Amino acid sequence: MGFQTEFNSVCKFKSEQELYELLEYGRGKMVKSGFRVFPTGQKVIAYTPNNQAIAIVRIVASIAEINFQGEEVTQVEMELVRRLTEEEARIQTSLADEMFFGDQV
Repeated sequence: MGFQTEFNSVCKFKSEQELYELLEYGRGKMVKSGFRVFPTGQKVIAYTPNNQAIAIVRIVASIAEINFQGEEVTQVEMELVRRLTEEEARIQTSLADEMFFGDQV
């Protein structure tokens, strides 16, 4: 049992529904498998399930727990700061592909 630290600049959604709720209502949450540490209070770039930068969000809560099925999960609650412009999204997507999501050496 251990905690995995997330990149301070990345908040990647695995679910289109979780992303939709954040963009539609300005607040949302996502559930990640395993115990993870998200930087509460910090602003990060949010990415779609297909690794496209989409918004700046603020992490408001990060709760790691063992659910009723015995799985280690982390729930991350966030609020939308703003959507990225088309140019910002393009640049952030390119950088993240090179730094985080692209081929690992």
